[in-house]
Amino acid sequence: MVTLKGENIYLRALEPEDLDFIYIIENDEQIWEMSSTQTPYSRFLIKQYLEHSHKDIYEVKQLRLVICSNDHAALGLIDLFDYNPAHNRAGIGILIAENENRGRGYGAEALRLIIDYGFTHLNLHQLYANISEDNKTSVKLFENQGFNKTGVKKDWNFVKNTYKDEFLYQLIYVR
Repeated sequence: MVTLKGENIYLRALEPEDLDFIYIIENDEQIWEMSSTQTPYSRFLIKQYLEHSHKDIYEVKQLRLVICSNDHAALGLIDLFDYNPAHNRAGIGILIAENENRGRGYGAEALRLIIDYGFTHLNLHQLYANISEDNKTSVKLFENQGFNKTGVKKDWNFVKNTYKDEFLYQLIYVR
């Protein structure tokens, strides 16, 4: 699909072979804060998830894609979640897995691809992202792609004995 192919990366559906990659990501306690995860995932649960990942976005209200380099290495994940076709909106989340792959433009390119896909193929009117106040990299990434900060959820997340605000960013497509 041309929509999901960029200059340096492409986005693809999940495959059974992604089990180890997703297992590592989902069990990385450093990123649990971003996904509100509190407990580890077993290989069994991730395998079950992968077995059902082929289901349609209209049924499960989520689409998770793997961000891959042109040499087919898995770099990260990008998700559309809380898909609401009645209101033409979805949440968006992104993660570049390895530190050495961050800051190289892969996230920006993946975000541009999924924005285009959402507005073109899913007929979305808006995308939104929830970003922790101290995640400066994500704030910059989303602002550079045209997202606007439209709200602050005060003391939204309790992390390491302190409350953190969470920002709401939106990108509204005007036809």
